[in-house]
Amino acid sequence: MENTNTKKGKLLVFSAPSGSGKTTIVRYLLEQKELHLDFSISATSRQMRGEEVDGKDYYFLSAEEFQKKIDENAFVEYEEVYKDNFYGTLQSEVERIWASGKHVIFDIDVIGGLNIKKKYPEQTLAVFVSPPSVEELERRLRFRQTETEEKIQMRIAKAEREISVSGSFDVILKNYDLENAKNDAYRLVHEYLTIS
Repeated sequence: MENTNTKKGKLLVFSAPSGSGKTTIVRYLLEQKELHLDFSISATSRQMRGEEVDGKDYYFLSAEEFQKKIDENAFVEYEEVYKDNFYGTLQSEVERIWASGKHVIFDIDVIGGLNIKKKYPEQTLAVFVSPPSVEELERRLRFRQTETEEKIQMRIAKAEREISVSGSFDVILKNYDLENAKNDAYRLVHEYLTIS
């Protein structure tokens, strides 16, 4: 149930294929204290990787716990990104950030980003971070050395599908040069937040 006492902030959605630089851009924006942003931590049913921390990187839930929350309508949005790998945004997470007087920033899958925009059309700026090319994306994914060849191929196929719907976002932010992309993102967000 929605808390009507919570002052509603704005929602800033950053979506992109894996390896596009969206996470780096979102981290940069979070460092800009004058923007009053807080990061929406997604829930997932996948296993923790490396140094990830529950409640900081993600809320890690079992597939059963995730399904229970779906049944309770606890998500703003969710999807099964890969078989048995669910990701979603808890309504309680958005309410937590709004209650602190900040705006919510998302580093989120393309479908999830569009679903947030659909649910909160007047409060959301949806930004698609575009890589220079699918080839460059593949190079970045290989450089990370965190995934199997099969996973890389799955991510590339998914990236091609995601790029095909980029026109559904409010803005396509080209990340051909990271410093320029960060500056462009700052300008976009600053302008959006200052519009009443």
